[in-house]
Amino acid sequence: MWSGPSRGGIIDPRAIDDPERFTWLMLSALLAGALWLNLATMLGAPVSTTHSIIGAVMGAGIAAGGWGLVNWSTIGSIVASWVISPVFGGVLAAALLYLIKRTITYQGDMAEAAAKRVPLLIALMAWAFGTFMLQKGLSQIVKLDMGTAVTGGLIIAVVTYLLVRQPIAQMARRLPSSKDSVNTLFTWPLVCAAALLCFAHGANDVANAIGPLAAIYEALSTGAIAARAVTPMWIMLLGAVGLSVGLALYGSRLIRTVGKEITELDRMRAYSIAMAATVTVIIASHLGMPVSTTHVTIGAVFGVGFLRELLKVNYSKMEAVIRAGHQGEDREAVEAYLVRFESAPVEEKKRMLADMKKRVNERKKNIRADVDEEAFSPFDKKERKALKKAYKKELVKRSVVMRIVAAWIITVPATAVVSAGLFHVMVALLA
Repeated sequence: MWSGPSRGGIIDPRAIDDPERFTWLMLSALLAGALWLNLATMLGAPVSTTHSIIGAVMGAGIAAGGWGLVNWSTIGSIVASWVISPVFGGVLAAALLYLIKRTITYQGDMAEAAAKRVPLLIALMAWAFGTFMLQKGLSQIVKLDMGTAVTGGLIIAVVTYLLVRQPIAQMARRLPSSKDSVNTLFTWPLVCAAALLCFAHGANDVANAIGPLAAIYEALSTGAIAARAVTPMWIMLLGAVGLSVGLALYGSRLIRTVGKEITELDRMRAYSIAMAATVTVIIASHLGMPVSTTHVTIGAVFGVGFLRELLKVNYSKMEAVIRAGHQGEDREAVEAYLVRFESAPVEEKKRMLADMKKRVNERKKNIRADVDEEAFSPFDKKERKALKKAYKKELVKRSVVMRIVAAWIITVPATAVVSAGLFHVMVALLA
């Protein structure tokens, strides 16, 4: 996430020379951001804390000092990140999941493939999170450039690979060759990935949420306004407690939305999402892009879901070709061939599919041109309808997607309007 936007990047505090007026501005931003986040969470919409605070500070800033008080170039980059970061996270998550499928679950012996590839995937996760923690987690202690952080993450990845290679290989070779069995190998890597991502996400969310509070404290205690200052420990603890209480009270709503309502997730899909979110944030931080971890993670969930849809449609089409190639044969023989096709490695699938297409083309050549197309079809009317329905099956719930995207779009303007209104109310009542 983009650290500290609420205290210096959105507005210029030096343009407000009255500490009391600045206090009202930041208090309005805090209240507006809190109201919006609570409303969105109650509705099950995973909106960005960062963007909520950004919109609130922007709205109160405009109300306090006019349009010129806002850094519009920063706002423009934030708007661009609404599109870039979720799309990039989605593409990366889909690519990672497809890599896992291609190298493990699409292989003839899934257990043997998992024994070789899962340790590499765990090492990749260690590299991503090691780099992230070295670059962002230690930023308050020591500043590391991107090259040093990547090198440190690579060392962590190599050590991790050497530690897990043998245990994972032994576990994998004891498992039956099935997708469900291979999925179990991702359990603890996923737990660690989720914990580390929550740590990084929570640390940045707390920083953004308490930014206005720290600014208020500084203005009241020193009588001066500064763009940046040291945040007292008690304020950081207050933010951490608030984050924990919020998770306990409201967290289940968003967990249900992200984990179940968008698309069905298993361990491999969740691993791909956590990895994609982390790598996207690392790249964005290096490029100085103000991205939201929330947006990136949800974008990754979308990417995984839409990949599942694409693979489902492709498989349905391949199944249609196979059934057409077996036209007139016993149904049990066709089903047995489909079972063998599903468990075959990728190269074997290509060979089997090419053979079926050849058989279909040869059969078409022997059919008179005036024969009705429906008469040639290997399916009856009911089966053709079922096949078309399979093509159109949606594994990503569009209604949930639209609700989330709508919440993203209106977050900044909504909090800006509410914050501006609260500022004017405060001025009218307290001035």
